[in-house]
This record gives sequence, C-alpha cells and structure tokens, in this order.
Amino acid sequence: MIIKPRLIAVMGETASGKSQLAESLATELNGQLVNADAFQVYRGLDIGTSKPLCLEKYELLDLKNPEDSYGLGEWIRLVVPILERCYAANQSVVIVGGTGLYIRALLDGWQDMQDAPDASLREELDAKIEANGVESMFLELERVAPLVAAEVDPRNPVRVRRALEKHLTQTPAIRFSLPNFQIQKLCLDWSVAEIETRVNERVLQMLERGWIAEVRQLLHQGVSPDCPAFRAIGYISIAKFLEGQLSQEELVSEISLRTRQYAKRQRTWLRSEKGLKRVSGVELLGANDLKSLLNNI
Repeated sequence: MIIKPRLIAVMGETASGKSQLAESLATELNGQLVNADAFQVYRGLDIGTSKPLCLEKYELLDLKNPEDSYGLGEWIRLVVPILERCYAANQSVVIVGGTGLYIRALLDGWQDMQDAPDASLREELDAKIEANGVESMFLELERVAPLVAAEVDPRNPVRVRRALEKHLTQTPAIRFSLPNFQIQKLCLDWSVAEIETRVNERVLQMLERGWIAEVRQLLHQGVSPDCPAFRAIGYISIAKFLEGQLSQEELVSEISLRTRQYAKRQRTWLRSEKGLKRVSGVELLGANDLKSLLNNI
C-alpha cells in the first residue's frame, strides 16, 4: 500500500511552543518545515518575531525587506509550488506559524485572492481618505466600480480603501489546488493562565536577548517605524522607548499586554477551526509521545 505524505499544520497561540513541536515532527517525518508567520518573512526582525534559529530548515523565512508589503495572496503563491515539489518527492510537510488566516485559506482552498497591494497606492489612498473623508472615496469607488461599491459599507474606511485597491491594482486572481496530502491540523493546548505566564516570561527573555538593540539597528539603517514590518507586536513600543516616550517598566508592560491580547484573539480564531486536534503542551511531548501522536491523527 502506498502511504501518502502528510501535510501537518501546527497552530496555536503565541508563546505556546509551536516551533518546537513543528521541528520535532519534521525530524520524525523527515519532512520540510514551512513558515506561516506574516512577520518572520522580514529580514532583520529576528528576536521580536521569535524567528527560528535554524533558518536553513525552513522555507519562506527572510524573504522581504521591512519596507515591503506582504500578505495572504503572496504567501499562497509561494507556498503552493513548495507543496507540489514535496508531494512529488513523497516528502511530508509541516507548516507552522501564528498567522491562522494563512493556514485556513490554504487548507480550506480559498480562491480568487489577490497579492498584497502596492504600498505607495495604499499610502496614497489613506492620504486621500484623511484629507477628503471616506465619503469622497466611496463616491470614487461608486464611479469606477459600482457593483463592488454596492457591497461595501460606505462608512468603513478600511473596506472602502481595500475595494479601491483591489480595483486599481488589477492583479490576476489566485486560484490553486492542493496536492493529495494526508492533511492534519494540530493545536497546542494550554490554559489561559499558562499562556499568559509564558507570554510574560518570553517578553522578558526576548528583551534580555537583545530585542532593543535589534530595533535600534533597524532604525539606524533607516527603517521607518511606519513600515509594514513594524506592525509586528513590540517594534513600535521599543521605538517609542528609544525616543524616551516609555520607561523600561512601561515598555515591558505594553508589549506583554499587547501580546496577551493577541493570544486571546488567536484563541477565539482557533475555536472555529474545523478538524483541529488539540494536544497537550509541548514540554509533555517526548520522542515516544510524538510517535503516538503521529499514529493517532
């Protein structure tokens, strides 16, 4: 009997230990690791994004400069050929990352997505909305794309801007099909209190490892705090600290709070994830438990 290679998605809240579990599974399966984190693609953002240390084990890390746009559509365009290559070689794949939207879109087969819009176009539209109001931009949307405008809330500036971006960019829609992997989704399960403790401890560890120096170096290189990469939690906070706007205590508190809030949003997202198998915290998984886990999913 021919056994199909596996496609395993390791999901879970931030600080839950996804990377450690994913790397152990990939070693057990001799599989390919693939990044599904929206910010680990940025060069120079290492400590603050908890980027894996062994970059050579992964696909889709360190692809972009901090000023570059990156989003779901581009990730799908990049990941599908990797999956096709691995399937042809009868190699399993372990996808891991905190951006649940990416994994859901891939495994649920979302179609007709588009690449991330050009950053300059987004800046231009945001400036027009700020100067003239969302009503003016909605009238422009009605003029150029009336059928699209009929389905957009005219009071929502984000939705109006996205609709205009989509119309003006005119990139081909993304359509894809997945190779016939055995597909499984795993989620590391912790109590809320345990995750919050892990978040608080990890923030302190990241700062001790040199996160502030990392941000200082990026700013020294001319990276603007307004760039897409600095939407990652903590980078703007550290930039404010370096400008004297936050004390050390306020910095730790702000980053910890925002990370805990992000973990809460991830928990809510994961509750609606279909076919998700929850497993105990990663410290509880030894080599024998990994074999048992793989045999029972």
